[in-house]
Amino acid sequence: MIKEQKYLCEKLDELVNTYSVLKLNSKEEKFKLDIKDDFRNDFFKFIDKINLSLMEDNENFYGYFLFQMNRDIKFDIASPNATIFKNAKYTIYFNPVIFLNLTIPQMKSSIKHEILHIISMHILRSKKLRQNYSDLAINMAMDIVVNSYLNDLPPFATTLENVNLRYSLNLEPYETFEYYVENIQNTLDLMDFDEEGKQNNKEIEDEYKVENTHDIWYDSDDLDEKTLKEFTQKLVNNSQKGEIPSYLGSMISNLKNKDGEIPWNLYLKKIMGTIEGGKKKTITRRNRRQPNRLDLRGEIRSHKAEIVVAIDISGSISDEEFIQAIEEVLNIVKSHNNEITIVECDNEIKRIYKVKSKRDLKERLKVRGGTKFSPVVEYANSKKINLLIYFTDGKGEERLSVVPKGYKVLWVLSGRGEKISLLNTYGLVKKLSSIEIKDNTFDMSDVRSDGYSMTNQAPII
Repeated sequence: MIKEQKYLCEKLDELVNTYSVLKLNSKEEKFKLDIKDDFRNDFFKFIDKINLSLMEDNENFYGYFLFQMNRDIKFDIASPNATIFKNAKYTIYFNPVIFLNLTIPQMKSSIKHEILHIISMHILRSKKLRQNYSDLAINMAMDIVVNSYLNDLPPFATTLENVNLRYSLNLEPYETFEYYVENIQNTLDLMDFDEEGKQNNKEIEDEYKVENTHDIWYDSDDLDEKTLKEFTQKLVNNSQKGEIPSYLGSMISNLKNKDGEIPWNLYLKKIMGTIEGGKKKTITRRNRRQPNRLDLRGEIRSHKAEIVVAIDISGSISDEEFIQAIEEVLNIVKSHNNEITIVECDNEIKRIYKVKSKRDLKERLKVRGGTKFSPVVEYANSKKINLLIYFTDGKGEERLSVVPKGYKVLWVLSGRGEKISLLNTYGLVKKLSSIEIKDNTFDMSDVRSDGYSMTNQAPII
């Protein structure tokens, strides 16, 4: 395929040079690039050969997936490829100026990169985060996740290593998309990063720009998550022609979960990225609403997660479950600026204390009584908190005497609890199950949650 690549590069140079001369002499304000049919045909014959090579590869899933996608050329995207979902079909665009400058293995990786974004549902997940995070942070976070599984990456690819180096961070590998976007955005805020003026208006984009790589996603059809999942699952089912790598199997398994149900610990990871610990004023940033008012100070995020962890000590949760649960909470929130308060409660609050690490944990009280949820909610309402996590078997009141105010609530039922007694939970209810811990020591660096999944993507050894 090297000869075909060289031939296409020569034709591309001729095409771009012709365009540049014609545009220079044109009186039209917007002069459109005319993609010749012979170039288009030759280019997609070349893509067909790459597609066939992917099908013959030991990861042939990607080849069969690509085979089902529409293809087109788009010179104004700031990456080798980009995808969009329109008219019940995924289309993959190629920018030949960037794509043809890659090696054949790098071309394959760039295609795999786009497919992993699709399977990970990043198109929808990124839309939900755009109100609180910059495109640069979102794009880098998503690319870190998918590039963790790819070899032969282009030199400009966003990886965990180069983001850590560039921003002097210490981000951990195989973490969630939300974990990366939160930490990267916090750093960009400190750098007074501003996205104004980043829009791409070039007819021919000749360089990779991470802040623009997924701009085209937001032109996709506006579909609900269930519908998009169903379309994606059809492509996935048709692409599985043999054994697939374990990381792909886990992503696909998560995608096929019809209820979209994720374990409590992975849900906690997700919501930790959305907790807003308020804003703090800064003189280094202009006010976003009134940028011309130099007398008004701007704001940056001041994330300090105030978390209350309530433990039902009425005998409904075992000591082992208690240890696993608290270790998991500590492991998940350790990358955030947080303050955790433990509340032990049965039908009334028995003890309250702060924890920063596992060393601060106290042996559970041995008193046993009934269960009431309202005392903890009353306590939480009296404090300025962001999140209440309540571990219980679910047996308590049917109605809370007070309503949770101004914070998220996550109810986590013990292995013996089937449902919660509350008619209105004012939050999400999850099961305390499927928590796999590498060993039973208290070394938090060894604690991993839920084995391997799309949202906690650690490699299986």
